[in-house]
Amino acid sequence: MQALILAGGKGTRLRPLTVYTPKPIVPVMNRPFLLYQIEVLARAGVTDIVLSLSYQPDKIEDLLGDGSDFGVKLRYLTEPAPMGTGGAYRFAADEIRETTIVLNGDILTDLDVSGLIEFHRSKGAEATISLVPVEDPSAYGLVETDPDGRVLRFLEKPKPEQLADITVNTVNAGIYVLEPSILDLIPSGESCSFEYDVFPAIRAKEKPFFAFIIADNYWRDLGNPKSYLEAHHDFFDGKIKGFEVDRSAASDIATVAQVDKASVIGAGCVIKPGVRITRSAIGPGVHIEEKAVIENSVIWGHTRVSSAAEIQNAVVGKSCHIGRNAVVGDGSVLGDKTSLSDYTKV
Repeated sequence: MQALILAGGKGTRLRPLTVYTPKPIVPVMNRPFLLYQIEVLARAGVTDIVLSLSYQPDKIEDLLGDGSDFGVKLRYLTEPAPMGTGGAYRFAADEIRETTIVLNGDILTDLDVSGLIEFHRSKGAEATISLVPVEDPSAYGLVETDPDGRVLRFLEKPKPEQLADITVNTVNAGIYVLEPSILDLIPSGESCSFEYDVFPAIRAKEKPFFAFIIADNYWRDLGNPKSYLEAHHDFFDGKIKGFEVDRSAASDIATVAQVDKASVIGAGCVIKPGVRITRSAIGPGVHIEEKAVIENSVIWGHTRVSSAAEIQNAVVGKSCHIGRNAVVGDGSVLGDKTSLSDYTKV
């Protein structure tokens, strides 16, 4: 059993956070995002993992290395040009001539992958797609299945007038189990997608194609800054299970500073007296001056927050400077090296 993580996107929806940091390694609770997917795979005994890259691949490989630090074997493929999800899978064919778990590189989940594999095998499937129920089906393309889990059809995002007749609320969760025979349906060297090209071809060939419903596990697409911040809130609220959050990093925290138990503080931070930090992730090397307030936010490494500044429900990138009494308000996203002068409000 092998795994392929499709991590070649530019992270356009997550900008400005991904201008200098590829999306697969943006920090989540001070840990490169991709490590959560690697850990989920390793728990299921899947340790042979190929990363399909395109955007800033060297930064990813330099950070993760050969995977030995994480108990897995990592190999890297760099697409010559963006090839789409299906094209990237076909491009990796020489590396994955066996049953393969394929993950989109922007999915955060605590899924028990072994259960997905068992389902795939029990059905004798050549392809298994994971699905997740959503509250608002109008925002997604939908996947309809029969009572046995066989995929029947893919529905485009429904129009408002169609909603009354729609009984399906499951969408593609971006995690698949595929047999090598699926590779034969994909032309070599061409850009194509699973959703619009590969899956219709599987249906047309009437291959055994089943759906696995993610019902009791956490799932989130980290594709935009709002969802990225909400993923941290879910960690703070204990909604994501099975991952250890490192709170042992050594930092200089004043005894009269207030840091709640939900927050995580990176190594080498300086937190001065009177600072209040609530439900926030503070990256390594961050310097926070007296009486600053940080709530429900994410601050990347080596940023400086001046005295009496307030940051609430926001994301602040690397090496930023937040001036005295500045206010970074609800929903703000500051890219790397942003500098706010004193008393600024954003």
